[in-house]
This record gives sequence, structure tokens and C-alpha cells, in this order.
Amino acid sequence: MDIFQIIGFIGMLFIVYAYFLLQASKVEHSSLKFQIINLIGAILLIISLLVHFNLGSFLIEVFWIIITLYGIIKNRVKKA
Repeated sequence: MDIFQIIGFIGMLFIVYAYFLLQASKVEHSSLKFQIINLIGAILLIISLLVHFNLGSFLIEVFWIIITLYGIIKNRVKKA
């Protein structure tokens, strides 16, 4: 396992952890904590995919990042 696979594995753990927190009612779907954990996970997976490319996985992570950033911005505007 090379460093990029390890980075991707850590990214996967972030995303799974965020989902677990949501299902365990430890965070709300709109919480910044949930969104940041998801964002970090997706970014780490993208880094891994830049070396070990898979188009389907790459695209889902790009959309994951876009949707997460949309959620963060939406919630910031809503609070303002």
C-alpha cells in the first residue's frame, strides 16, 4: 500500500465517520462539523484518485465536494 492509497483510505474513514455521526444523531446534516468531515474525506479521496485514477470514483468525489461546499455556503447565508 503506497502513501496515496493510505490517504484515500483515511478519506474513506472520514466520510464513513461523518455518516455514522449522522445516523447516531450526534450531528445534524446541516452542522458545520458534519460538512467539514465530509469535505476533508472527499478531498483526501481526490488526492488518492489523482494517482490511482478511476473516473467514476473521481466524479463522485468532485460532486461530493461541490454539494458539500453548497451546503456550507447555504448554511452560512441562512445564519447571516
